Amino acid sequence: MPVGRRVAYWRGRRKLSQQVFADRLGKSKSWVDKVERGVRSLDKLSTLQEIARVLRIDTAALVGRDVEATQATKRGDGVDRIRAALSRYDIPLGKPVVRQVLPVDRMLRDVGYAWTTFQYARYPQLVDLAPDLLTNAQRTHAIDPGSGRVPLVEAYRIIAALLVKLGDAELAWLAVDRAMLAATGDRNLVAAAAVQLGQVLRALGRAREAKSVMLSAAYRIAPPVIEHGTPAQLSLCGTLLIQAALAAAQDGNEATASELIDEAAGMAERVGDGYDHHRTGFGPTAVDLARTAIAAEAGDARDAIVWHEKATKRLGWRGLPAEHRAAHLLDVARAYLHAGDAGNAARVLTEAERTAPAEIMYRPVARDVLAEVARDPRATTAPPRSSRSRGGFSDDRERVLDHLSA
Repeated sequence: MPVGRRVAYWRGRRKLSQQVFADRLGKSKSWVDKVERGVRSLDKLSTLQEIARVLRIDTAALVGRDVEATQATKRGDGVDRIRAALSRYDIPLGKPVVRQVLPVDRMLRDVGYAWTTFQYARYPQLVDLAPDLLTNAQRTHAIDPGSGRVPLVEAYRIIAALLVKLGDAELAWLAVDRAMLAATGDRNLVAAAAVQLGQVLRALGRAREAKSVMLSAAYRIAPPVIEHGTPAQLSLCGTLLIQAALAAAQDGNEATASELIDEAAGMAERVGDGYDHHRTGFGPTAVDLARTAIAAEAGDARDAIVWHEKATKRLGWRGLPAEHRAAHLLDVARAYLHAGDAGNAARVLTEAERTAPAEIMYRPVARDVLAEVARDPRATTAPPRSSRSRGGFSDDRERVLDHLSA
């Protein structure tokens, strides 16, 4: 089918008029009409990508499946560039710096921008940024080891978090190990890097080791008297306790997971929602999301759904980063599947895609959940009442199937 016909087909599937579609693209209705009739060709990749974004499909759905392989290759190339940056030892070997070294304040701005990019789940952009971010942070640290240590540790943390998302936990382990070494001597930096260490160890299936390391890191940063702890201290300690609880649940120790998450909840009440100390997003809402994940890990789908519904009613829910909310919705989709409710699983996946499209497109675990929803024979049953107000189950399942076909 010609590209223009494909555009018309998907526009019809999305129930968009030519005028509305043109407005969303910033084009004229005449331009859309000519494209769909084949009078005007689409030969710019950027234009195809913008059309695909508006239509909520992959670019491959417009120009053929070969593009998917190209995009996968580009993502692989991006990870390879990160691997190359992690594999260079120019600084310890004393090789001369051939580029200008960025000052510490500039590096701090750069890592702040990289964190924001991650929290908005703009993973392809971050893959492109990461190699130069790391190289620049290493050079800045070499010139100013004292002040340059913070941006270096943060760069390693960001890269580790990104690689976990992309399913490369082994390479993420190398990044977070570098972060821990660079942070040595600074309790706050060590605790912050340990958050990503917990994520990496759990992704590698080393749950018992993760719990032990997280508890050591948490109690090292914990204030002697909780009531006297600063919000930043409590956020780090509480986040590490959440990581330990998730690891305990993964290891099948539900009682320990419950104790640890209750301890984190006490700290969260003192911190409150709406803060992001050390990029943790820690607060009462984050604790409830963790309870959802723990219940889902334990196979208790009913409890997971209850905690999810409680968390999303909190004022702090919308204040969490898009990446955090979309990742949580993936956990909830799994819980609905375990409960035999493929309808609500599809609805939640659709909500995750609206929140952070890249969380669905680039995470291997998301593709697994999508596939499970699509092949679930119960997916042909009538929708639960809670899903009808969101446009209907059939529309949600159609979006899931569209994602898999693209």
